[in-house]
Amino acid sequence: MENVQLKSRIDILLKYSKKDVGLSVLGIATIMVTFILSITLGKSFFSINNFQSMMFQISEFGFLALGMSIAMLTGGIDLSIVSNAGLSGVLAAFVMSGKIIPITDSNQMFIIILAIVVAITNSILCGLVNGVLIAKISVPPIIATLGTMILFNGIGMALTNGESVGLLVDDYWKFGTSTIGVIPYIFIIMVITMILINIFLSKHKLGKQIYLIGENKIASLFSGQNTERIIIRIYMIIGFLSGIASLIMISRVNSARMGFGDTYQLQAILVAVLAGYDPNGGKGKVLGVVLGITLLQFLQSAFTILNFTPYSKKLIWGSMLLIVMIINYFLNKERKPRKVAVKEVSKK
Repeated sequence: MENVQLKSRIDILLKYSKKDVGLSVLGIATIMVTFILSITLGKSFFSINNFQSMMFQISEFGFLALGMSIAMLTGGIDLSIVSNAGLSGVLAAFVMSGKIIPITDSNQMFIIILAIVVAITNSILCGLVNGVLIAKISVPPIIATLGTMILFNGIGMALTNGESVGLLVDDYWKFGTSTIGVIPYIFIIMVITMILINIFLSKHKLGKQIYLIGENKIASLFSGQNTERIIIRIYMIIGFLSGIASLIMISRVNSARMGFGDTYQLQAILVAVLAGYDPNGGKGKVLGVVLGITLLQFLQSAFTILNFTPYSKKLIWGSMLLIVMIINYFLNKERKPRKVAVKEVSKK
C-alpha cells in the first residue's frame, strides 16, 4: 500500500516537472546547492544568526527582483529600479533627517508617515515616467529605463552631492531591525507581498492581461485591450515595489545614499532569468522568483563566509547569468519542435 502511494506521489512530481521544466531545474539546483553547502560549510552556514542575516538582506532585494520579473513578463525590462529606489530613499531620508521639519518626540509618527508617502509617491511617479515613455512614445523599454536610470541618479546626486543623508527618527530605525522571534518584520512584509502579487498575477484581470501582452502584444491590442494604459500601470506597480524596497533599505542602515544597492541591478535580472521569466515576455511565476532569490542568497552568504571579494562575486553572477540563458535556450529549442510535432499529428 505504501509503495503504491509513493509511486503515485512520484508520478505527480514527474508530471509537474514536465509541465514546467525551467522551474523544476531551478528547484533541483536549489536543493543541490543546499546539500553542497551543508557538507562544505556545516554549522557556519546553517546557524540561526546566518539565516536571520539572510532574511534581512532578502527583504529589500526581494522587492526589486519581483519588480524586474514583472517587467520581463511584458517582454520589457526596468533598469531604473535601483536608482528609483535610491532617489525615493533619499527623499524619505530628507523628511526624517530634521532638515525640512524639526523632529520632536510628539511628531515622530507624523514624520514617518510623511516620509513613507513621499517615497511611495516619488517611486510611483518614476514608474509613471517609464510607462509613458514606453507605452505612449514607443521608446524601447531598455532605452527608456536606461535614460531614466541616469536621470534619477542625477537628481539624487544633485540633491545630496553624493553624500549620505542620516535619519533622526529612532522608531523607524527600530522597525527595520526588529523581529518576531528570529523573523524580521521586513521579511514578513516581503512574504506577504509575494503572496499578494502571486494572487494578483494569477487571479486579477490586470494580472492576466500582463501575461497576454507578454505573449502577444498585437493579439492583446486586437482583443480590445488598452495596452498603453496597461503598460503604464505595470511600470507604476514596479515603481511602487521599488519605493517599498527604498523604505526597507533606509530603515536597515538608518541613512540613504545614491548608489547604495547598485549590485542589486544585475542580481535582480539574474533572479528573473533564473526564475524562468522569458525576456521576450509572457512566461514566469512568482514561485520561481522565490526559489531564485533563495538560491542567490544562499550563494551570497556562502561567498561571504568564504571571504570572496566583491569582484569575484560579480564574475560569478555574470557567469551564472550567461549559463542560465544558454540552458534556457537549449530547453526552449528542444520543446518547440515537440510542440510543432504534436500540432502536425493532431491535424492528421
